[in-house]
Amino acid sequence: MKRRDFVAAAGAATLLTACGESKECETGSAVSTSKDVIKWSMVTTWPPGFQGLGTGAEYLAEQINKMSGGRMQVKVYGAGELVPALQVFDAVSSGSVQMGHGASYYWKGKLPAASFFSSVPFGLNAQEMNGWLLQGGGLELWQELYAPYDLIPMPGGNTDIQMAGWFNKEINSIEDIQGLKMRIPGLGGEVLKRAGGTPELIAGGEIFSALEMGRIDAAEFVGPYNDLAFGFYKAAKYYYYPGWQEPGTTLEAIINKTAMQELPEDLQAVVKAACLSANVMMLAEFSQKNSEALQTLVEQHQVEVKRLPQDVLDRFEEISEQLVVEQSQGSELAKRIYQSYIDFKAKSVEWKKISQSL
Repeated sequence: MKRRDFVAAAGAATLLTACGESKECETGSAVSTSKDVIKWSMVTTWPPGFQGLGTGAEYLAEQINKMSGGRMQVKVYGAGELVPALQVFDAVSSGSVQMGHGASYYWKGKLPAASFFSSVPFGLNAQEMNGWLLQGGGLELWQELYAPYDLIPMPGGNTDIQMAGWFNKEINSIEDIQGLKMRIPGLGGEVLKRAGGTPELIAGGEIFSALEMGRIDAAEFVGPYNDLAFGFYKAAKYYYYPGWQEPGTTLEAIINKTAMQELPEDLQAVVKAACLSANVMMLAEFSQKNSEALQTLVEQHQVEVKRLPQDVLDRFEEISEQLVVEQSQGSELAKRIYQSYIDFKAKSVEWKKISQSL
């Protein structure tokens, strides 16, 4: 998104919010009537009402409703309420619903390059992802990738850096990864596979039972805030860091392009501005809540927080670098996405050496 587009979207959102629930703005133009309300449905990959992720989707819908002055009403459906969690992309693409909320790495089987727009192992952190997407050309490439599916993606949240996950056994060396069955999506899952483990893609609401019943040996989901809510500490003893697989995970709002184009320009700006608002607010929420939840896990539930051994991290990073290069070989567009991401990361590394040297 160009800077001027963001300013226009924010301006439109401010104007419409000021109109509130009234029928007319001060300019005298109509805002809403009972006959012309546009109703949209949003499906998500998250359990209904789940804190941080599910409530982030609800916040996004509420912002659209408010910013539109009542001219739009977006209703949110959690995973399984309307479509299964991992069918959100297809549901929005087909036009059966107008919006979705999830994470782009869930679709790597369909679009391998999609993972770049959620999180890459040992890649960009949350602040850098926002910089690349909103100012570094990343969003335009993302939208180009989704265009053939009649979809418009927007950043719709960020969980900040995650945890490496919950384990039922200690990890003392790379040998302990051999044969490890772990719930881990995206490129992180492929890294684990090449290191000798067995990755599984399991929706968030099904992780606890899989871990508790021994179907898997380990699982990563997000971080302390969400992990505490799911009660993973009841099913696994060891909580490992750092979140090498997801250093700053961007969540996506996906919009059916046809439905978007049917909106008047001011409401299109409202939808985009609401997505950006949700992106900022979710990151702020996770930044605050993770620290509180970690303290609860350690002090009240006696969770053992441990760092992954360096040889494990080194091997994962080595594999990740190879894998990311491979992801760029699928198409000309994938190559451009990779090059844009890598160039931005290289510049960010140099800046961090100076800016974060305290």
